[in-house]
Amino acid sequence: MPSPQALFDVQPQLATPIYRQVVEQVQRLVAGGQLRPGDELPSVRAVAERHAINPMTVSKAYSLLEAEGLLERRRGVGMVVAAGAQPARKGQDRLALLEPALLALARQAHQLGITPDQALKALARALESIDKDIP
Repeated sequence: MPSPQALFDVQPQLATPIYRQVVEQVQRLVAGGQLRPGDELPSVRAVAERHAINPMTVSKAYSLLEAEGLLERRRGVGMVVAAGAQPARKGQDRLALLEPALLALARQAHQLGITPDQALKALARALESIDKDIP
């Protein structure tokens, strides 16, 4: 499991609202099996302070995830991954969560005149650099 401090990668410059970024990242972490039932999420305050964002933004994301059944509140602990949350069983299910980002990447590469081969090599380098950053 990623450390609570490194759980979210919030990027305010993106068009995607911050609360949505948090929601989608938790969905992917659960689908990928990196967050398991019972795992604690960082507190609203901790996430807000770390990323210099409004606590209400984090609270909104957590509430949406709770309504979706992915998270549950535990008195004295905070938000945890719900008991019924399971990783995606098939690679296709995980890829479906990645599809919007891949389409956006493809669109941007096309607009920049980057060939598919160049884009694939750049993606491979980016994936390798992420793998090196994860303890």
